[in-house]
Amino acid sequence: MAAGADSIDDLDVIRSGGMKKLFGGVYACATLGIFLREFTHGHVRQLTAVLRRLLVALAVRTPLLPGIADRAYIDIDSLLRPVYSKRKQGSSFGHTKIANKTILRRGLSPLAVTISTDQAAPVLAGVRLRAGKAGSARGAASMVTEAINTAIEAGARPEHILVRGDSAFCNGKIIAAVVKAGAKFSFSIAHNSAVDAAIASIPDEDFVPVNYPGAVEDPDTGELISDAAVAAVQYTAFADTPNRITATLIVRRVLDANTQDPLFPVWRYHPVFTNNTEPVTQADVTHRQHAICETVWSDLIDGPWAHQPSGLFAANAAWAVLAAITHNLLRAAGTLTGSPRYAVARGATMREHIINVPARLARPQRRPMLHLPRHWPRAKPWQSLWTAVFVT
Repeated sequence: MAAGADSIDDLDVIRSGGMKKLFGGVYACATLGIFLREFTHGHVRQLTAVLRRLLVALAVRTPLLPGIADRAYIDIDSLLRPVYSKRKQGSSFGHTKIANKTILRRGLSPLAVTISTDQAAPVLAGVRLRAGKAGSARGAASMVTEAINTAIEAGARPEHILVRGDSAFCNGKIIAAVVKAGAKFSFSIAHNSAVDAAIASIPDEDFVPVNYPGAVEDPDTGELISDAAVAAVQYTAFADTPNRITATLIVRRVLDANTQDPLFPVWRYHPVFTNNTEPVTQADVTHRQHAICETVWSDLIDGPWAHQPSGLFAANAAWAVLAAITHNLLRAAGTLTGSPRYAVARGATMREHIINVPARLARPQRRPMLHLPRHWPRAKPWQSLWTAVFVT
């Protein structure tokens, strides 16, 4: 997977050329397929525990999550990975968006949780494969709890952890789990009559312009002139349930692009339910940075998640967790190169620059030696990685 495998047959990448001299005990593709098909749900859960423990170990031994003691962000999201066979276990029709249009598509639905900091790129703290028709929030409460515990083991303090998500995850069970763990939350919340009433109660003068795409600074006053503004109001969510909670409703309003008359503007409102104690404008910016988890999805889809390689659900679930482990290992390897570029680089960049490197294996005095390309521009970061792993 680190070398770019997106199917079981890609194991041949490390079975060709002189790779057998470099690696010992490389199994055949068929053997790997048999191994994955032996997985059960319990085995996948054990593999997920390995993912969490490995992440903690990497955070302790490498600069994988710098600044986690000061601030940590946990982002949860789900997506639908398409499949094309009715015989693939767990495949069913789920909702997805293509070109801003909601459609039904056959697939499997991974649920994933990432951990990031102000200085570190996101790493995966948990992955759970589900049927395509599964609701976005199914199983999210337990995954959030596990992710918070993992972040704490990696050095985070509960009061400095912020859990973010879209409106699909704004429900009483998930928020109760976050509050019980001592962390803070920031979730988009869907419009309903109670939310709309709270938005309508905010006076126009309470909205403060925010630095939004297209915002400019007034040359006379220095204030922002923007089509976006935010305001806050206290709001009680889930009032008729045992998970009743009162926090802040941050409302961002954006001028509708179809507004024709400047005297009668039409606004679109985007509410966020949070107990983040930052100033309103900064809390809005912090919440919108939840989109950073999309970089992880694109990275995985460009690699191991290109498709689901097996017809068995448990085998595909194990494949998804192994892809998450590989992602974290690549992130850790990037931090050990000593280059800020590779510390946040995508997996495709790491594969092209650091991993898939032509080399010649020699044995002077029966000692194996790799001869790398001459005048190679990435020799220094590669050597730093080698030294950090095998020497120090």
